[in-house]
Amino acid sequence: MLLLDIYSFSTLTSSIDESLNNVMVPWLATLTEFVLVGIVFLLFYALLGLFLVYLERKVCAVIQNRIGPNRVGKWGMFQTIADLIKLLMKELITIKNADKFLFNLAPFIVIIASFMAIAALPFAKGLQAIDLNIGIFYIIAVSSLGVVGILIAGWSSNSKYSLIGAMRSGAQIISYELSVGLSVLAIVIFSGSMQISTIVESQADGWWIFKGHLPALFAFVLYLITATAEINRGPFDLAEAESELTAGFHTEYSGIKFAFFFLAEYMNMFIVAAIATTLFLGGWMPFHIGGWEGFNQIMDYIPSIIWFFGKTFVVIYIIMWFKWTFPRLRIDQLLNLEWKYLLPLNLINTVIISFVVLLGLYFK
Repeated sequence: MLLLDIYSFSTLTSSIDESLNNVMVPWLATLTEFVLVGIVFLLFYALLGLFLVYLERKVCAVIQNRIGPNRVGKWGMFQTIADLIKLLMKELITIKNADKFLFNLAPFIVIIASFMAIAALPFAKGLQAIDLNIGIFYIIAVSSLGVVGILIAGWSSNSKYSLIGAMRSGAQIISYELSVGLSVLAIVIFSGSMQISTIVESQADGWWIFKGHLPALFAFVLYLITATAEINRGPFDLAEAESELTAGFHTEYSGIKFAFFFLAEYMNMFIVAAIATTLFLGGWMPFHIGGWEGFNQIMDYIPSIIWFFGKTFVVIYIIMWFKWTFPRLRIDQLLNLEWKYLLPLNLINTVIISFVVLLGLYFK
């Protein structure tokens, strides 16, 4: 635990807060902190989005036995930056008979929803923008706002392809939210708290995917499947099925507005992977084995921020692996999977977990 304190960001954040309060009045210091945190998140959002696009292209290339981007920069590292510049320079096309206000508003709703969800994630020990006592509830609530932007985009575009894509996305997200919520509830029951920092601290002596036995592992698998559908990723990407709907709900968007939808999809993938890491895989906690003190001390030398991002990118790779391995489902198969199989399995698993916790049959 001493090593964990060495790598804690609490000292850094406290010193910044103290320095600002020494030179400013309290309200101005608080406002300055809000602005600094906002700028950091904006930079993080943009850079991570560019990296995830590059990562998916390389992962896709490996799975399909090809090279991927390899022209712009070494190993094609600047390809996504070149694509971003191209999107920024593209003309913003105005659609005839579209509802211009809602058409322009929709991309901002989608990207703001994912931006708000990131705020509650603990990236390392002492590195969290806000630690609410209902953190899990907050993330589920704000992340579900994204579907409002998708529905507005589809309806306001005055396009049959966009409208059908938006209606599919609405049905899909509203349906799969139930199973995502129940999978998350499994860890809330185990930890006895909705505060994210408390859930992470409850895994100091073991991650819940191991401590919770088979029910926790089952909840993790169900979460991966349902969360992949929740963010419209393949093989559940019916909302933007290219072979049927051109590009679905964002068919009529161009330039920076299209880039917002594109970026939000990748950031939502990061968010669901980070939630899986936080709830099931110990968050920023290192991997410990009971009785192996030497091994545990070596694990403690690895900084908490590396643990968090390492686990998160493993989950992201699994989600990418899903997309490039399985064929796309039909919309009826998608909804049947949720209502006839995943939701009943989640309900049964939640009841089992309740009895496991009540009888104390898990590792404490």
